[in-house]
Amino acid sequence: MAGPRHDPSLYRERDVVPIRRALISVSDKTGLLELAGAPAEAGVEIVSTGSTAAMIRDAGHAVTDAAAVTGFPEMLDGRVKTLHPHVHGGLRADLRLEHHESQLAEFGIEPFELVVVNLYPFVQTVASGATGDDVVEQIDIGGPAMVRASAKNFANVAIVVGPESYPSVIEAIGRGGTTLAERRELAARAFAHTATYDTAVAQWFAEETLTGEAVLPDHLTIQAEKSSDLRYGENSHQRAAIYSRVGGHGIAQATQLQGKEMSYNNYVDADAALRAAYDMVKPAVAIMKHANPCGIAVADPKALDPIASAHLRAHECDPLSAFGGVIAANRTVTLKMAENLRDIFTEVIVAPGFEPAALEVFKEKKNLRLLQLPDDWQQERMDVRLVSGGLLLQDADLFDRNIEAIPEKWQLVAGEKPEDVRLEDLVFAWKACRAVKSNAIVLAKNAATVGIGMGQVNRVDSCKLAVERAGDRAEGSIAASDAFFPFSDGPEVLMNAGVRVIIQPGGSVRDEETIALANERGVTMYFTGERHFFH
Repeated sequence: MAGPRHDPSLYRERDVVPIRRALISVSDKTGLLELAGAPAEAGVEIVSTGSTAAMIRDAGHAVTDAAAVTGFPEMLDGRVKTLHPHVHGGLRADLRLEHHESQLAEFGIEPFELVVVNLYPFVQTVASGATGDDVVEQIDIGGPAMVRASAKNFANVAIVVGPESYPSVIEAIGRGGTTLAERRELAARAFAHTATYDTAVAQWFAEETLTGEAVLPDHLTIQAEKSSDLRYGENSHQRAAIYSRVGGHGIAQATQLQGKEMSYNNYVDADAALRAAYDMVKPAVAIMKHANPCGIAVADPKALDPIASAHLRAHECDPLSAFGGVIAANRTVTLKMAENLRDIFTEVIVAPGFEPAALEVFKEKKNLRLLQLPDDWQQERMDVRLVSGGLLLQDADLFDRNIEAIPEKWQLVAGEKPEDVRLEDLVFAWKACRAVKSNAIVLAKNAATVGIGMGQVNRVDSCKLAVERAGDRAEGSIAASDAFFPFSDGPEVLMNAGVRVIIQPGGSVRDEETIALANERGVTMYFTGERHFFH
């Protein structure tokens, strides 16, 4: 419901508002004493609560307790302390209106010109692994109420919700007050802050409620804050920026250690490379171009430097396409891997860490972008994609990281279980196939890709492309297909190139034709019963 209407002529001009009274109540004490020192020295009355008041007082500054303003002590374990007319009247009064000013005087309420509030650490509490009532107790009520009240009244009140705004507020106090433009900008930040907070709370409740086979949420809110503008989007005429999602633990939270500014395409390729590298349990490297792999490999089990070995084996799949590629490693990048990359033009390397000696080598390649993942990096559990007028939400297509044997649902439908092919090669080929844009065909040997066919509009062309890129290496390889073969022509291309084992979902009405061809040619074939389209 809209508020009462007022005659515009009743509003008095108010640009610069001197700060005479400030309300400070913060959970994050970063920079608090520096901030509190400025109003204290300027003779501003500081009203505060709990530990904030104690910290300011211990620093030697005068503080008025909120309880002295409201006439009530903090109640219910601190749940009620600022929800009172003597606080909110001072926040909500529009002093451009004479009758608001007279009502404050009538009830003995003094206005606030500055409010500094940040909220209980709800996100941090959830991230710590806390559950149940421990999380619920970190849902702030009074804080958001004060923030929103002050932000709505930006014509009269400056609302500050984070330490990043402290320097400008301290400067404003020194020059005599905040301007209307400054207060409007602070209000915009404040409303974004409370929206982000409420989103985190709603997301937690949704995750707590939606377990097992429960339906997807009826309402979906995604909140993110801009981390930085990018040079441009996929093309130079498109604007772009990267946003960090509340509670995110992915590439958006990675730290850039060196190199040129990241581009939109850099982030897309780096994220796709991570998806492929982290599907593997053993040390692995994925090299990406245009969101498709040029090569994926795990380390030679005999290698002295596993991650360097994984990189060389991935690079050997398609050295031509790897030029200017994006590399992801699922282990710390070593000096040996860095030395192997000296003469290979690479756009981005993303990894959980880098040896100091490796960083010294990379300094020679000043344009090379290095991204270090956050310690709590994890694969997303849900996929979200925008479509015109809305968005699509689905469970992320994730593998069980504990696959160590052929899953029971996999069926040997042709040939015999090969003794000369390690089980892990079957699992590797199947996992690697998921990282390739559909239609996808992967040829693999010894847990490394040797040929990849991707993004074709029919599966036969994908088979031909994978065989062409593999060349002689197709002989004796394992072929993985992300979906069933609608006809036997695709498998025939693979078999003619020397593929001895094929793994695919099965499910085509012509499966029997494909199985018969495999038996005729002495080729082993497994059905997984599960496809892995990647669009």
